[in-house]
Amino acid sequence: MQHLDHDRLVFLALGESEAVDGEATHLGACGHCRGELDTLRHVAGLGAGTQGLADLPDPPEHLWADIVAEVRAAEELPALSDRRAPRSGDPDGPAATTTRPRRGRWPRWATTAVTATAAAVIGIAGTALVLGTDTDEPAPQPTVLASAPLSAFGSTPRDAAGDARVLGDNRLHLHVANLPTVPGYYEVWLIDPKTMEMLSVGTLSNGSGDALLPIPSNVDLRTYSVVDISAEQYDNNARHSGDSLLRGTLTG
Repeated sequence: MQHLDHDRLVFLALGESEAVDGEATHLGACGHCRGELDTLRHVAGLGAGTQGLADLPDPPEHLWADIVAEVRAAEELPALSDRRAPRSGDPDGPAATTTRPRRGRWPRWATTAVTATAAAVIGIAGTALVLGTDTDEPAPQPTVLASAPLSAFGSTPRDAAGDARVLGDNRLHLHVANLPTVPGYYEVWLIDPKTMEMLSVGTLSNGSGDALLPIPSNVDLRTYSVVDISAEQYDNNARHSGDSLLRGTLTG
């Protein structure tokens, strides 16, 4: 079973996007992805609780050193073999010993996870305690100013799709799926449909997943209302290649 992309799970945990294209069905059947999503949501909740804190003081330098020292000490614990107590009446048996619980070395992934979690939780909790701030209120979600479904354009395979959302903090949230593999890269454009003047706002790292791209504050989205994703070549040509893969018109 192919698991959902980690970056996609992050966006679902943050509430930046909703499960689409069978993702909800996959999460219902895949315990691995569902568990990772639950963990990411928990971490996102911890982070959301600190949004109201401003100008946080840096944690003391010894804090990280203490955490690392504790984890390293746990890592170096030797694996103790279980000792068999002698049977009653065995004159040649070894001297009686007390059976102790087996203590093995932590796996490296567990060490890393404990280190990161301890640092994050201690840093957040300690700072909140120092400032005496109530962190129970959820973080406000960015306002969606406009959105557009993105459909396959031209000769692009029909299963390629996506959606675009313009957020109130001057960012463009994109979710794409099944873009065809290209020898170059994917570029995102805003287009004025009346003049076909185009403005590049960034690139995508792969053909499926999510991205957040900044939109210049002086761009009028009532004019540049078309979102376009194109296939581009590494040819030092900054203009649109003419090979559009997905396109949609913003409304809202």
